[in-house]
Amino acid sequence: MTENHTALYAEHEKLGASFTDFGGWQMPLKYGSELAEHHAVRQAAGLFDLSHMGEVWVEGPGAGAFLDYALVGKLSAIAEGKAKYSLICQEDGGIIDDLIVYRRGEDKFLVVPNAGNAPVVAEELQQRAEGFDVTVTNASADISLIAVQGPNAEAILLTLVPEDEHETVTGLKYYAAVEVTINGESLLLARTGYTGEDGFEIFVANGSAPALWQALLAAGEGHGLVPAGLASRDSLRLEAGMPLYGNELSREGTPFAAGLGPVVALKSKDGDFVGRSALEAAKENGVGTTSGRRLVGLKGLGRRAGRSHYNVLKDGVVVGEVTSGQPSPTLGYPVALAYVDVAYTEPGTALDIDLRGKAEPFEVVSLPFYKRER
Repeated sequence: MTENHTALYAEHEKLGASFTDFGGWQMPLKYGSELAEHHAVRQAAGLFDLSHMGEVWVEGPGAGAFLDYALVGKLSAIAEGKAKYSLICQEDGGIIDDLIVYRRGEDKFLVVPNAGNAPVVAEELQQRAEGFDVTVTNASADISLIAVQGPNAEAILLTLVPEDEHETVTGLKYYAAVEVTINGESLLLARTGYTGEDGFEIFVANGSAPALWQALLAAGEGHGLVPAGLASRDSLRLEAGMPLYGNELSREGTPFAAGLGPVVALKSKDGDFVGRSALEAAKENGVGTTSGRRLVGLKGLGRRAGRSHYNVLKDGVVVGEVTSGQPSPTLGYPVALAYVDVAYTEPGTALDIDLRGKAEPFEVVSLPFYKRER
């Protein structure tokens, strides 16, 4: 597999990061203590390099109609300046990727797929564009993405944007994006996030990324900001009950099994879209997965954590499989996401996770595990 480096790789090296492969990219796993990085995001702020994510522009008079066809949501209904979470599915309803779509103009959208899936999604969109008056451009190789997440994220951003743009930042709603000036450049600032905290993502040209990273680190010194790696990003998103492609989402599962049924616009969207008939059938049978399982949250009643691929048991019988699991640094007990037989998905249901031959008690709980105070 090709080993890709982001434009910030040298910055991570200077900070003493430990690296790991993620979707073919060498990414910082942690800089020191992943636990300290996790707590910093919950209590102050963390700085993440997300430049391995993709950026695909969809432009032209048919852009809205095209995305309605190519994705499962009604993207033509997004207001300019807003964003929407969506999925790109196969004809059989299997999930190719989950992504965020930003509307940047009447006929201009930015699609942001996951790291390892970015080339696949870009190619899939280009193939599906046949017959539509659109241009699909994969700009992933030219754009870096930096995120500031945590309760102090807004205060940090305000130190970097001109005073006459402060209200632009403070007024930016969740799942929206706007142009702001940072380091003398006009940059796209989004407020979406993947940690359960408030925060921002900044799209920047690769050549300007190191200077922006350094400016954010300097601006965050008085606000408790620390650079944070993929390890803390994973524990944060798990506490927030957010799915990770390759763990909770895959080509073998459908949106309904993953609890993402509301993302699929079967009623609000006229006309055909890729996967529609399969997803209609999946919704009809109530689960949308051949295994008859649905994604749930599991709260540990003991101290030991379940891990990916561990079996979930009911009275000693296998009824599911863990997709993600670890101790929750914020909550102080183990948490897990797992696909479980539908009969055992009600909150309060007592289940066990097979921890190498020992049944450890868990119970089904509503997601998310952690929700910040607004």
